[in-house]
Amino acid sequence: QVQLVESGGGLVQAGGFLRLSCTASGRTFSSYAMAWFRQAPGKEREYIASISWSGGTTLYADSVKGRFTISRDNAKNTVYLQTNTLKPEDTAVYYCAADLYERFPSNRQADFGSWGQGTQVTVSS
Repeated sequence: QVQLVESGGGLVQAGGFLRLSCTASGRTFSSYAMAWFRQAPGKEREYIASISWSGGTTLYADSVKGRFTISRDNAKNTVYLQTNTLKPEDTAVYYCAADLYERFPSNRQADFGSWGQGTQVTVSS
């Protein structure tokens, strides 16, 4: 298993940006795919982006494509989510997740068995 800790959330005005980080411990970080999800109040958790073990392959949800960028630094055991041009509808708790059994990214929540505690992102209009 791995332990995941997110950071970097906060309050930002519409049009602003945040960089979220997720640091992993407990297993060789470069051996598995990672992803970001989010959950807004009263809504189901939704997929945002995922990245392969090497960072060479990335996938995005249509809702964030062109605005958000997922990346990873295996030397720092950290995956990032750069969020640009934020909108009020991006307000949610953002979670990172690990798929310990695959090196290549999925967009299915059920494939990710390890989760962080989440970090709150609030975008004001």
